[in-house]
Amino acid sequence: MTAAGVLDAARAAGARIATAESCTGGLISAALTEVAGSSDVFDRGFVTYSNAAKTDMLGVSPGTLAAHGAVSEPVAREMAEGALARSGATLAVSVTGIAGPGGSEFKPEGRVCFGLAGTGRATVVTTIDFGPRGRGAVRAASVEQALAMLATALARS
Repeated sequence: MTAAGVLDAARAAGARIATAESCTGGLISAALTEVAGSSDVFDRGFVTYSNAAKTDMLGVSPGTLAAHGAVSEPVAREMAEGALARSGATLAVSVTGIAGPGGSEFKPEGRVCFGLAGTGRATVVTTIDFGPRGRGAVRAASVEQALAMLATALARS
């Protein structure tokens, strides 16, 4: 779904959106705010590239980071829940991953973890391995996935 479609669905559902972004560096927020009039449903975006930012801005536990690493579903969960708790939003999406180049045997290039938290709903997390398709392509695919997750959640509202 397009950013405009997500915003329309949020309006229809009476929802407000926040983002918590690491590897996308604000691209999800940029996609949403590129649409004129988005301020009626887009509350804020947190760009938390470093572990310290994840902890300071979103309340991600240093223990979770130490145990699982920044690119993990537990961190994506805490990022989404932290964004929801620290904003005026009713729905928050998070993304943390390895856009590349680089990665490891255990966390390869193109692995991205997503979280979706909402008022009155269970937090959902998922991991997608986009593969080593290049930094820009992984980041673009991550934006599309985050928008799709928001759209699915809003359709269930």
